Amino acid sequence: MTATFSSPLTCHGFFTIDNIKGVWMYVLLIGAAVCSIALILSAWLMTFARWFPVDGIDGKILVDYKTMIRAHVDYALMALFNLGFYGIGIDLPSLACWCVAIGGFANPTVFTIAAFNTDFWKKKYWRIYTALSFLITTIGFVWISIVLLKYAM
Repeated sequence: MTATFSSPLTCHGFFTIDNIKGVWMYVLLIGAAVCSIALILSAWLMTFARWFPVDGIDGKILVDYKTMIRAHVDYALMALFNLGFYGIGIDLPSLACWCVAIGGFANPTVFTIAAFNTDFWKKKYWRIYTALSFLITTIGFVWISIVLLKYAM
């Protein structure tokens, strides 16, 4: 059994149900790139907060260093998941790819926001954002996992 991957450059005319599946997998590359950029930015922020202290960043702007570390690690993991799902060479459902790409960025961003705001978990709109982020991420990961299990069997 061979896997095929459709490139948006090879699709001519209107998309059909048959060819739209793999075309939008490129959103996983975009998700990986965005998470990688957030990873680097969070690394520099933590560097300036601790190793090359800039007055006001550590303790005043960045109030929870440990939570920023959680965000940093989560951005790295999500970038790798995006790349891994893209690189397996199996056409994945478009919506599942979008869920992984969006949720993969939104989920670590929960921790990023919390690192700047100690009252984060008390605010209703942030709890709603967190729940939606987790829901979108879960849908994408479970959906892709089911596709992978079906492919393996």
